[in-house]
Amino acid sequence: MEIELFVNGKKEKVKVQPNVTLLHLLREGLMLTGTKEGCGIGQCGACTVLLDGRAVNACLVLATDAQGKEVRTIEGLAQHGELHPLQRAFIECNAIQCGFCTPGMVMVTVALLKENPHPTLDEVKEAIKGNFCRCTGYKKILGAIQQAADEMARRV
Repeated sequence: MEIELFVNGKKEKVKVQPNVTLLHLLREGLMLTGTKEGCGIGQCGACTVLLDGRAVNACLVLATDAQGKEVRTIEGLAQHGELHPLQRAFIECNAIQCGFCTPGMVMVTVALLKENPHPTLDEVKEAIKGNFCRCTGYKKILGAIQQAADEMARRV
């Protein structure tokens, strides 16, 4: 079947099988490989994208359920050649080791900061609890998120 959706601000018209996930459409159909496939069952958060502004595990969403909706991936965060403050903070705070969890971690945090621009440390921990990192121990990730939140709050 053919569906139409908006990916990173661009209208896409694609043919998909009814059982294809949004994750596979993004990675294999649209070649947006920043979204990672981890567990495939919604447990690790590596595939987190924004669907109409809400963080979702793309491995659990059928591509057909994205019909007419806005999908934002890690590739769509940078604007006019400028990294999103979260992307920049992850780099500056050395919150990236292997990088596999980073896109999902950043995307879930983008959703958090849009909803809650001044989260407490406990609120940040709650927001990222479904995103697993096996490398960093989370301390630098939490620091990067707080740094980005502070920077974004100053811009408003």
